[in-house]
Amino acid sequence: MKQYDLYGIGNALVDKEFVIDDNFLTSHGIDKGLMTLVDAGPQQHLIDELTTRFGLQKRASGGSAANSMIAAANFGGHCYYACKVGADEPGDFYLHDLAQARVANNTNGSRTADSITGRCVVMVTPDAERTMLSHLGISSSLSTSDLDFDALRSSKYLYLEGYLVTSESTRQAAIHAREFAEQNGVKTSLTFSDPNMVTHFRPGIEAMLGAGVDMLFCNAEEARLFSGHDDIEAAARTLRDCAHQFAVTCGAQGALVWDGRQLHRIDSVQVQAVDTNGAGDMFAGAFLYALTQGQSIQQAGKLASLSAATLVTEYGPRLTAAVQRRLLEQATAL
Repeated sequence: MKQYDLYGIGNALVDKEFVIDDNFLTSHGIDKGLMTLVDAGPQQHLIDELTTRFGLQKRASGGSAANSMIAAANFGGHCYYACKVGADEPGDFYLHDLAQARVANNTNGSRTADSITGRCVVMVTPDAERTMLSHLGISSSLSTSDLDFDALRSSKYLYLEGYLVTSESTRQAAIHAREFAEQNGVKTSLTFSDPNMVTHFRPGIEAMLGAGVDMLFCNAEEARLFSGHDDIEAAARTLRDCAHQFAVTCGAQGALVWDGRQLHRIDSVQVQAVDTNGAGDMFAGAFLYALTQGQSIQQAGKLASLSAATLVTEYGPRLTAAVQRRLLEQATAL
């Protein structure tokens, strides 16, 4: 019997979220809707300006894969997260959040003195779009030696975030983990995470995919960029070459999921969105939780769609465990 449902690997970032206007992005030359890597100094300068002008909306432990692990854990899943944090207050904050969510991790005793925990500035505009500027800090040095292969062997699924492609060290760790999982009967999954990862790091993304993962997550823009097709269904067909199953989220148009034989459309849940930060992470976490509990890919899609829709109605990258338990009951009744 497997000890964990999911074993995630990703960047450990403390999110600082601000509600801003579009003019701020324009005046600072920031690409809207994307994640951009920045140095610590310019990021801190931006945080100071944002705090003065708009005020801090929310602070939360983040990182794409971490959000998905916490989402799955809040449904009742058993999750492990491999990451790296600094010996600083943000690192303490981050590990406290993982502990509160009952997500096991690899950081006990491994924090390096004088290292800094990664941070992500999340800026949310009136259309609910999130734009991120990230400084990875010590996360960029996560390596194969930081992985717990016993825990991975005892997991149902490995989950990799696409952001790992930006560092040679983290990319190699992801590739090694996927190969180990394949050799030890652990299913593999990956999310593209952001259009910039597909646009600027295509060879690395392909190396992380290898001959193909069991489950792939992406949004419509990422699918189009990766496939070279504007038509979303044509783009989806291309994904069959790199994943046995996949889910393409399409915002208000729902999602397309491939079960290995047939393409299914998952209806969206109509809501008034205020913040899309973490929506894709919630979708993946809910989807994988459902699959690890023996549900069909269509049932997984329904839970994921409902959960992501609920998340975007409030600020921040996650929901409480109590809310998610209610969503699980609601999705079961659909």
